[in-house]
Amino acid sequence: MRWGWQAIRLWTVLVYGFMFLPVAVVVLLSFNASQFGAFPMTGFSLRWFVELAQNDAIMRAFRTSIVLGLLTAAISTTLGVLASLALVRYRVPGANAISTLLIAPILVPEVVLAVALLLFLNFLGLHKSFALLLFGHVIFTLPFVILVVQARLIAIRRDVEEAAMSLGASPVQAFFQITLPLMLPAVLAGALFAFTISFDDITGTLFWKPGGVETVPTQIFAMLRNSISPEINALGTVMIVMTVGLPLLGAAIARHLARKSGT
Repeated sequence: MRWGWQAIRLWTVLVYGFMFLPVAVVVLLSFNASQFGAFPMTGFSLRWFVELAQNDAIMRAFRTSIVLGLLTAAISTTLGVLASLALVRYRVPGANAISTLLIAPILVPEVVLAVALLLFLNFLGLHKSFALLLFGHVIFTLPFVILVVQARLIAIRRDVEEAAMSLGASPVQAFFQITLPLMLPAVLAGALFAFTISFDDITGTLFWKPGGVETVPTQIFAMLRNSISPEINALGTVMIVMTVGLPLLGAAIARHLARKSGT
């Protein structure tokens, strides 16, 4: 039996190594002084990060991705909090059907969702635009916010809010002074999820973006069509830091806020 568990541990290590070793190679080659990505490395250099910062197309794509991610996070978080409050705190006719409909985008493959939305808007005579791109990202990220906020809201006792209202607070005051601080870790976590998913998305973005608008993932995809430049390794490293570091930072903040609200 002991050998069986050791074999499982070894297999787990091999699987994770197979998954994350290419990521480690990309990060390592982004600091390679040579223009050719090969081992052994000829030296350590930040040259490609400097050239990355001087590339106007990449910087423009970064600004687009950040603006798109922030708008997506703001809209998805607002709608997600309102929907969670309605479904958890109030008796809404057909609440189960509405909840299933809101979470359905997670169950549908993103490429199917992207094509369906594009065909529907073409049927309505609407052309590709930044608003369409934002709309698609909100549809795709909203379920994640709802799931996170709902899980937290269910754990908040209703009688705490009722006690505040019995002392003279209005429902709006009870929400902002009692409910929102208690659910703030989940709200921040949902917002970070929405921003990270939007920033990292490429499948839906390729279908929804208008001509001349590039995000960081689509810019990487366009650069790979021509050649594998060392700048791509540097850009990949920045993407890895943002898509991994932001959720970890958000989890740490949420844990701190949850511990603080618990005390």
